[in-house]
Amino acid sequence: MTHKQYHIPKLFSSTALTTAFALAWAPSVYAQGNTANSDDAEEVIEEIVIAGTAGGKGISRQDASFAVTTINSDDLNKIAAVSTADLYKNIPGVWAESSGGVSGANIDVRGLPGGGDAPFVTTTLNGSPLFGFDTLSFFETSTIFRADETIASVEGLRGGPNSVFGKGEPGLTVNFRLKEGGEETEGRLKYTTGLGFGEQRVDAFLSGKIDDGLYYAVGGYVRGGSGVRDTQFNSEEGYQFSAQITKELERGKVNLYTRVTDDHGQWILPFNTENPNIDVGTFAQLGNATRFRTINFGPGGDSGPDGDIPAAQQRTFDFADGRGWDGSVSGLNFEYDLNDSFTLRNNLNYLSGDADTLGLVPSGGALTVNEVLASDAAAAGGITGLVVQDVGASGPRSLAGSSFVQTYGHWVVLKQLEHFSNDLSVNYSDDKHELTVGYYASIFSSDDQWSIGNPIVLENVANGGVVLGQTAGGLIDLDPGLVNGGFNFNVNQSGDATVNAFYAAETFQASDDLRFDIAARIYNIDIAYAGDFGGTLDGVLDQAVDISDTEFAYTAAVNYDFTEDFGAFARWSDGHRFPQFDNIREGNLNVFDVKQGEVGLKLIGDNYNLYATVYYTETDAFNSVLGGEIASSAFSTESIGVEIEGAVEFGDFRTSVIATIQDADITDSSNASEIGNQILRQPRFQATIRPEYVFDFDSFSGSVFGGIQIVGDRFGDNGNTNELGSFVEVSAGFIVSHESGFFVQLSADNLFDSEGFTEADPRTPSANNARPLLGRAVRLSVGYDF
Repeated sequence: MTHKQYHIPKLFSSTALTTAFALAWAPSVYAQGNTANSDDAEEVIEEIVIAGTAGGKGISRQDASFAVTTINSDDLNKIAAVSTADLYKNIPGVWAESSGGVSGANIDVRGLPGGGDAPFVTTTLNGSPLFGFDTLSFFETSTIFRADETIASVEGLRGGPNSVFGKGEPGLTVNFRLKEGGEETEGRLKYTTGLGFGEQRVDAFLSGKIDDGLYYAVGGYVRGGSGVRDTQFNSEEGYQFSAQITKELERGKVNLYTRVTDDHGQWILPFNTENPNIDVGTFAQLGNATRFRTINFGPGGDSGPDGDIPAAQQRTFDFADGRGWDGSVSGLNFEYDLNDSFTLRNNLNYLSGDADTLGLVPSGGALTVNEVLASDAAAAGGITGLVVQDVGASGPRSLAGSSFVQTYGHWVVLKQLEHFSNDLSVNYSDDKHELTVGYYASIFSSDDQWSIGNPIVLENVANGGVVLGQTAGGLIDLDPGLVNGGFNFNVNQSGDATVNAFYAAETFQASDDLRFDIAARIYNIDIAYAGDFGGTLDGVLDQAVDISDTEFAYTAAVNYDFTEDFGAFARWSDGHRFPQFDNIREGNLNVFDVKQGEVGLKLIGDNYNLYATVYYTETDAFNSVLGGEIASSAFSTESIGVEIEGAVEFGDFRTSVIATIQDADITDSSNASEIGNQILRQPRFQATIRPEYVFDFDSFSGSVFGGIQIVGDRFGDNGNTNELGSFVEVSAGFIVSHESGFFVQLSADNLFDSEGFTEADPRTPSANNARPLLGRAVRLSVGYDF
């Protein structure tokens, strides 16, 4: 099928786009990350997306019969996301809690049930999924990806054909496309520093020609610093290097790429936000006093504080390692036209590495010293006061009765991941039909060792120290039970899975304006799990399970073009989510069914565009197992909502809006009190408005841009007992470039230091713990493009 081309005046050049305006427009030469500018000619823009297409064959966004958002490389720089999950906030229908640091966000989509990490969210690179499950305990796929200057574009596909192609993700698939080299040598060198907080970063990119039809692109970054939440040490650090070789064939193309990452940051967790002695925007419980902890780790006996594991089983961990990714991903994209009608495509991907998590996790709420001393247990233990040993101090410091103390646990989760996938397809096309048949296979595993709990009482101030009890006989270790307790849970587990799937997709162009799309997939998954877990690890398996299941998924759509610039689609899809390794440990073997309906409108004009999608989702048998005060439950959900994405331009001023309005409720539950409640975490309303003013003077050009994020009320639990208030977060920045290639950029996140909360304590709603937004962060970048 021939895709339309849209002629856009020069005011839509890549140097003039607003940050979010690029969500609706992107240049056809994605691979270069920029477009040529001409003072006399119009640019020809044909925005091609590969997410949601059979075998990644690609389709014009205006022709697509599904909801997809795109962001190009120029606007990735203006968005200046602090993490991969932070970037996902620029996709309508998505709720991303990126306040947890560079890794380990909670991400939800379209009212689909969650509760932690990112069920129903898959991250792909050049069309290939990075891992076989969307989430595991202490893992979601944005954790193992870092956006940098090597990224040409981002595609965010919600619902629709997600259930049939690739991994078969029924929720959200975010695809990152790498820049390719071209005929000209191009590059960028950029230095970024945090103003007023510890951050240093250097980015570089270079691409060009090796030989006729053979091109290269390389790039990466190195970074370090203590972060907005200062931990007193270098807790934010890492590097990444990527390389891609592109070979153009007479009738096709081959891409080979590899990406090596070693990057981690502080795992930011909820804490007591009612303490008047802390700044919720910059508070960091982790500090020099708690950076290192020797804990009982692995099989051998009781893992509690007074356990009997031999010393050889004790390990000292450096919690500066935080949460991150140390691994690599490599792949191949191959496309070849066998003749005028048949095209062969193959996308191969291999990933291996460690996604470890080390963090200081709250256990219950904070208490004042007076409240602790007034307890019967304190009196029985002869405790007359509480003291803390400051780092470097000669002796302990007594805590005032009004001081807050809180129990935290040093949690360690070591997770070794491996994943291989291959997607082979053959496409046939003629004037009326486009038929694709394909075979998708993947093999993946996760090997885990956990020691979570390990409670200890800390002073509830920034970088607080360990609290001790004062008695007539001297100082003693304070029992965490005096301050809302604690627990210990240990895991040694291994999970392996194999997926085999066959799919077929047919596009029938009934007329110039009317098109029908249908696709189906049959797939089988085999899962093997073995685990030793509990308070005590004895080296004997508590569970060993082998399961196999085969399911059928499908999607069907109709697309109609009223005019060249105004189209609409309607789609229905039915997909599934299989139990992952941790679900099996929890005894949850349910296959989760997801039904979705969509109706979308697509409208573009000379100085505006609008994409709007109404969606309906229906799910069943989702199990939540959070622990603490939250009882597990099996529940079904239903949501209806609308995603809005649009932009308008007046001369040198333009603005864009993305918004989501939804009603997502629990329709049935094993806990009857939850029925009719709002799904936890996700707001009924959220929107981001991004204005921008562009300018030119002499040999300089630039823009001033901003962002206003508006988030409605949410609940921290399915019981709707812990309400999280609405908030508004404002960002701003400018970029000025010289015709020589030098540029300066200043970006400010949370400009007015808003104190909104992204989540409550997921295990203990009554504790008044919450994870707030990061405080104001201003970053300055200087660089050179050539």
